[in-house]
Amino acid sequence: MARLLEEKGLLVTPEQVTANLKATAQSFGLPFGDGKMVCNTRLAQEIGLWAQECGRAHQFHDAAFKAYFVEGRNLADKSVVLDLVDFAGLDVAQAEKVIALRSHAEAVDRDWAKARELELVAAPTFFMKDRRLVGAKPYQVLEKMVAEVVGQVQGCL
Repeated sequence: MARLLEEKGLLVTPEQVTANLKATAQSFGLPFGDGKMVCNTRLAQEIGLWAQECGRAHQFHDAAFKAYFVEGRNLADKSVVLDLVDFAGLDVAQAEKVIALRSHAEAVDRDWAKARELELVAAPTFFMKDRRLVGAKPYQVLEKMVAEVVGQVQGCL
C-alpha cells in the first residue's frame, strides 16, 4: 500500500489512510475493519458493471463494500466475488460467464482511462464547475461546495 500511495504522489502513510478511513466511517455510522489488506479489485469492478446492467448495482456494491472494508475479504478472489453476486441476488452462473468472457473488461478500461484523464486519486470525488472535492467528507462540506458554486452561477445570471 505504501508503494501505491507513493506512486500516486500522496504524502501519507498507509496507517494514516486507514485511520482517516476509519474515522470517516465512524462519523457516518458505518462499520469498518482493520483495513490491512490491499487487493486488485478489477474483477469486482467488471462484475459491478454487469450488476449495474442487471439493476442490482447498489446491492452488489454494498455487499462488496462490507466484504472488503468490514470483513477484510479479498475482492481479487473469484469465489469471494461470486459469493457477493449471490448475496446481491444475481445469477451466479451468468456471472461466471461474464468473468470467463471478460465481457466488461473494455468498459472498465474506459472508466480507468477517464479517471486518469480527470486525475482521480480517491473515491468519492465530486466535481462542480472548476471545483473538486476528494474523499468522503461530512455532508456539510459537500453542502458548502454546492452552495458556493450555485452562488457563483447565480451571480453570473
